[in-house]
Amino acid sequence: MRGTRAVLHGVSLALRAGEAVALVGPNAAGKSTLVRVLSGLLRPRSGEVRLLDRGLGGWSREALAQLVALVAPEDAGASSLTVRDRVALGRYPHRGPFRPFGDADHAAVARALSQTGIEDLAGRPLATLSAGERQLATLARGLAQEPCVLLLDEPAAHLDIGHELALFRVLDEVRARGVAVLAVIHDLARAARWAERMVLISGGRLTADGHPDAVLQGPAAAEAFGVSVRAHAVPTLPSPLYSFEAGAK
Repeated sequence: MRGTRAVLHGVSLALRAGEAVALVGPNAAGKSTLVRVLSGLLRPRSGEVRLLDRGLGGWSREALAQLVALVAPEDAGASSLTVRDRVALGRYPHRGPFRPFGDADHAAVARALSQTGIEDLAGRPLATLSAGERQLATLARGLAQEPCVLLLDEPAAHLDIGHELALFRVLDEVRARGVAVLAVIHDLARAARWAERMVLISGGRLTADGHPDAVLQGPAAAEAFGVSVRAHAVPTLPSPLYSFEAGAK
């Protein structure tokens, strides 16, 4: 819901362990809303989100946070925190408010800092970072949670090309460990190169779900974005290059 207006309509979606899913769609299609519903931050007016065959309402907040991590650009954290403190917040669901940090917590924080390549920033306050660096710190906090489901809303926002490539390498490492990864991605070509499955949301409805090549070249994508999409095979590349023609449906 957005106020009194329903944002999503009849969406049915299942995620599998180790899967890389790109969630795409035009602006205001309902992508961010869907991610927040899947994370448990928003409750659907009808229907149910289930995790490991149990409705999200059947999980405590702490238990749910041990299993599901949400990484969103606006979730930057208090600017007075250091990067290490920000990442350490990801361990809160595993230890509660009074239990001191243990070896496993320290190891998870160090691993998350290393995976995202921000070890050198660990002692700096968030207020001194660029937008891209803050985004990496937010991703590291999600990795420190060690979830089985990782949800990301525009994870490459504010990142330069080098950090963007590193980000998707990290996501590949995470899903290789069996974590289901779903990411909202606006760059359709990037989404197609990274994901093994693409889900298209338009007007609050799931209009296509399948291999990125099939989704992007299908009628639902043309209708949703108002473009025609063509794939161009390149012998030296594992996936095709895409061209987009505006105004075609």
